[in-house]
Amino acid sequence: MSVLLSELLSCGECRGPVDPSRTDAVTISRRVDVGPAMEASIAEIREVGSDAIAIDFETPSGLDARPGQFVRVKIEIGDEVEYRSYTISSPFVDETFEITVDIDPRWGTVGPKLANFEAGDTVEISGPHGNVYYEDEDRVVVLAGGPGVGPAVGIAERALTGSNDAAVVYQDSRLIHERRLEGLIDAGAFVRILDEDDDLVSTVADALADGGQAFVYGFADFVSNAGEALAEADVDPAQAKIENFG
Repeated sequence: MSVLLSELLSCGECRGPVDPSRTDAVTISRRVDVGPAMEASIAEIREVGSDAIAIDFETPSGLDARPGQFVRVKIEIGDEVEYRSYTISSPFVDETFEITVDIDPRWGTVGPKLANFEAGDTVEISGPHGNVYYEDEDRVVVLAGGPGVGPAVGIAERALTGSNDAAVVYQDSRLIHERRLEGLIDAGAFVRILDEDDDLVSTVADALADGGQAFVYGFADFVSNAGEALAEADVDPAQAKIENFG
């Protein structure tokens, strides 16, 4: 399996720059053509888990995106300019769109900076970027590690809204977007929440029992484990839509 890289990229969900020496990941799709900048006004900020917030932006004119794509955010911190990429975690972007942000200061200053913003503040964004997103598949099976739960819930909600089917397997040491995961369960989706040490292989096999397009969102270690779980379930990882956060 090969890693595809167009540049070393520090993204909002990444805890450091992408390492081009990693060859256990299937795909790194965060190829960023910066594109035109847009001003996005914050509509709401809310807590969605331990050291995690969701930010709703008013959708700028001309921004048309699907859940699973990402936007690039420009933030000024002191005299420095920082760029981070955040995956869209809302099912639609018609009036507003949502990103999910890790605000643990151990992973950098951008998250805490965003957490201090308020409704009405604006930031500069570009996008949408990325080629790993929902394309109206009849059934989606989204494997999410850590902050990958953001696009997972957005994709699953979009699928269910269109009368399609969805499954989410989410593995992390903390719980983010609990309310939305519960909403997916109530809507009839297959949802399994795993601790870091729980068996991923058997759960992925159960999620794929009814078929569907597989998606993977998470850091490199999770992506590698998810690829192995897909293979064990007789699904070619090369046929999955995979977003490696680094």
